[in-house]
Amino acid sequence: MATEQTFIMVKPDGVQRGLVGEIVGRFEKRGYQLVNAKMVHASQEHLEQHYADLKGKPFFPGLIKYMASGPVFATVWQGKDVVKQGRALLGATNPLASAPGTIRGDFAIDVGRNICHGSDSVESAKKEISLWFGQDGSIPYKRAVDAWIYE
Repeated sequence: MATEQTFIMVKPDGVQRGLVGEIVGRFEKRGYQLVNAKMVHASQEHLEQHYADLKGKPFFPGLIKYMASGPVFATVWQGKDVVKQGRALLGATNPLASAPGTIRGDFAIDVGRNICHGSDSVESAKKEISLWFGQDGSIPYKRAVDAWIYE
């Protein structure tokens, strides 16, 4: 089975609202494997690295200030097509454009409080996992349930 990994982060609004378990549960119920997780209160410098591609945007300073305002829950998920499917589970970046049943569609209203970040490609997932977890990007283990999820 060919698998890939993605980085999913519950942002400060999701942590403060007590949605970490709900979000983890949705990925687990879908069949994806949690291979690393940690609660982090990220520094401004760390967040500037994470969001470096948005540095020229007018909302960048506010984004960094908000993301540094409280802890986030950083996770690494593994499974077939997990980057694309993980973003589908999250819903559109703008929660008002997110379908009911998605995380953002069910729990968010404003773009600036959209609950989660999800990698947008396999390449960015590798970069984000390395930034947040270093060499310990994943803790491999065999799940017995995989035979019931994958052909």
